[in-house]
Amino acid sequence: MSRSWERMVQKNSAQLNKQRKKQGKPSLYSSNGSATADVFKGRNFVLPITLVALAVIYLLLGMTSQQAAMNTSLNWIVVGLYVLLAIMIFLRRPFLKVDKNTLSTIKFNRDRRLTADQIAKIKAGSGSIVIEMKGTKGKKGKEIKGGNWVFTRLINRYDTEAMAERLERFAASFNIPFEKQ
Repeated sequence: MSRSWERMVQKNSAQLNKQRKKQGKPSLYSSNGSATADVFKGRNFVLPITLVALAVIYLLLGMTSQQAAMNTSLNWIVVGLYVLLAIMIFLRRPFLKVDKNTLSTIKFNRDRRLTADQIAKIKAGSGSIVIEMKGTKGKKGKEIKGGNWVFTRLINRYDTEAMAERLERFAASFNIPFEKQ
């Protein structure tokens, strides 16, 4: 199916699903074309724990300081903001979504998407998945290569075995090299 046709089908199905939702009926299928999408969610522990530790250190330094200026409410506001940021990062779960011809994840607080033709290789190791991207040509003809996507069990608590199994099927359907280590 061509991309313009696919976009038109997605748009029309989104409108139809909105109408069905208003009528109290279940949606026919996903409006973004991801009825066959598999989503693998992780949990970020490392950065929130680090932020809470920094907040505690900042609080202890502020309490032990002999200066009166350090014992103000600003000290408590900074500690509270560190803890709030840690909670926000903890609650926002990282993910890898495997669609029929795209992979998507969240990187630097933005949704990133890779199509099958942008992927050079997929490596599955014990406890980690690495998706290597192909280089693209820039304005001056130089090859621009983005960073690899790395998903680990240690840092983000992903189910890497299930991800490797699904990515192996994805790679086989688009003839992408898949390495199992």
